Amino acid sequence: MTVNLEQLRRCHLAVDIGAARTRVFVKGVGLVVDEPSVAAVNTRTGALIAVGALAEKMTGRTPDYIRVARPVSGGTVVDIEMAQRMLRHLLGEKLRRQLRRKPRLRAAACTPHDSDPLAQRAAVETLVGLGARRVELVDTLIAAAVGCGLPVEQPTATMIMVCGAATTQVAVLSLGSIVTAERIPVGGDAIDHAVIQHLRHQHELMLPTQSVRPLQLALHGNGLTPHGPASTEIHGRDVATGLARSVHVDTAAVRDAIHTPLTAVLDGIGKVLRDCPPDLVADLADRGIMMVGGSALLPGLDQMLHNATGMPVRIAERPDVCAVLGLGAMLEGKIQPMVLDPLADTIRVSDRKEKAVRPERAAAPAKAAGATAQPAAAE
Repeated sequence: MTVNLEQLRRCHLAVDIGAARTRVFVKGVGLVVDEPSVAAVNTRTGALIAVGALAEKMTGRTPDYIRVARPVSGGTVVDIEMAQRMLRHLLGEKLRRQLRRKPRLRAAACTPHDSDPLAQRAAVETLVGLGARRVELVDTLIAAAVGCGLPVEQPTATMIMVCGAATTQVAVLSLGSIVTAERIPVGGDAIDHAVIQHLRHQHELMLPTQSVRPLQLALHGNGLTPHGPASTEIHGRDVATGLARSVHVDTAAVRDAIHTPLTAVLDGIGKVLRDCPPDLVADLADRGIMMVGGSALLPGLDQMLHNATGMPVRIAERPDVCAVLGLGAMLEGKIQPMVLDPLADTIRVSDRKEKAVRPERAAAPAKAAGATAQPAAAE
């Protein structure tokens, strides 16, 4: 694999800071943190009021002096200090004391594919603020592929699709590295926003962002497939009067609104397949696409991708935590790179033959020098 497995085995914890949730894996313990990436701060005193699930419930329900912050946007840490404070409270005092006892604490972090140096630097600074002396960065695509059990180190094509809250990443992997990949700025948040805008424009209904999940209300049943319910009742606030109102929404129209942002995802998959070598595309016809990430659980999304690409589409067993579990498997040494033994044996045999030939070549000039020196001595 392209990542340095030897350095990863020396790490003590793995962190996956996403736009929606933050997950921490401690070596020898397992997954210890799986909370939303949200923090509530008192703007008057600067004190941290709540983090994780409790802070997420406060969104849209706080007075003026309480601010609900999201230190991660688009898979990149945009507020390093707030991200450090959030991680400290999520880890807890007991676990932080255990980590501080290690003389040289090492950490590993997931970074989005093709992230710029500033984003990588922000991830490193966040973990250095927690006491890490060294930080290893691993591509989210490789970590997620390892976490869902794909044969990443084999010379066969595996296609993975990481459906995050802010971005969607699609890649084809072979021999432990990325052959071709594409990062699309469309995720679960864009799908939710499309539903909210549809209800606002068509029904003049303002939908709360946190009190109800629009997808759970408008896409229950079979989701994006036309076999779902014909209509769904949704509660919200009237745009004109500001009063509470409920409307019956046609789910077919909601599906059409959701298809608009998903078109960009389909275009990204097509670009990856066009840039991929033909031999690997032939392997993908049998293996298909593996979907991971929290947005992969959107009902009917796998069927829509299957109809658009013609390839089999599967969802991982635990799609939301595949990336951090894959990173944890690398930390615990469960992943071994493929060793080319026949090639190594051939190299060793050729080296022995070359060493055996070298003394004969060195002795030949010496004999020639002695033959030319004898007549000169005789004279």
